[in-house]
Amino acid sequence: MKKRAPLTDAEGEVRELTAEDFRHFKPAADVLPPAVARKLGVRGPQKAPTKDRITIRLSRDVVDRFRETGDGWQTRIDAALKDWLKRHKPA
Repeated sequence: MKKRAPLTDAEGEVRELTAEDFRHFKPAADVLPPAVARKLGVRGPQKAPTKDRITIRLSRDVVDRFRETGDGWQTRIDAALKDWLKRHKPA
């Protein structure tokens, strides 16, 4: 088996990786300890709530139109209400 070049040089700089280097790499799940694997992708606690959870009744056509826009539709409703409040005073 041909000896591979070291990944770092004398100064500690990582050299450009080749396709051959990538073929020898193992999947992260095979080399990371289970505790690290569990932690990856886990979001930390929210520092301070930025929104309040409420229940509100909206007409079906309004909800359908916002849902059609895909993920984040509730955030877009929030943005539409904020925009409305810039130009109007609530009764």
